[in-house]
Amino acid sequence: MSLKGTITEDMKNAMRAKDSERLGTIRLLQAAIKQREVDERITLDDAAVVVIVDKLIKQRKDSITAYEQAQRQDLADKEKSEMLLLQGYLPARLSDQEIANEVRAIVNELGASGPGDMGKVMGAVKTRLAGKADMGAVSAAVKAALAG
Repeated sequence: MSLKGTITEDMKNAMRAKDSERLGTIRLLQAAIKQREVDERITLDDAAVVVIVDKLIKQRKDSITAYEQAQRQDLADKEKSEMLLLQGYLPARLSDQEIANEVRAIVNELGASGPGDMGKVMGAVKTRLAGKADMGAVSAAVKAALAG
């Protein structure tokens, strides 16, 4: 079953279980998917859905930071629970060592050297590791590979 199909089934199960928090989060995810499909007039595959899930998780992380700084733990907890639910739709992530190995291979393929090639390397890395790794960790690995 595709990732979109899994999300739809999870929504139906949440409706049956009357789990309003889970249902609300899944509906937000489905709305983001549908919005992109309508805007671009395409049908998203699993990789594109993973990119959307990643984006929503990043938004949740930013919100958690803002809410904790504002001392609104109730709202931060809600965002954390949404983030955990969304993370369940992501494929297994690469470890830091695996990310570093992939980045080194890409740097060697491109013949990149020095911080001036960061954009070129990040472009290649994003296409290869999209959805498989946290882009913050990838960026740090690219900086380390180009510095050393």
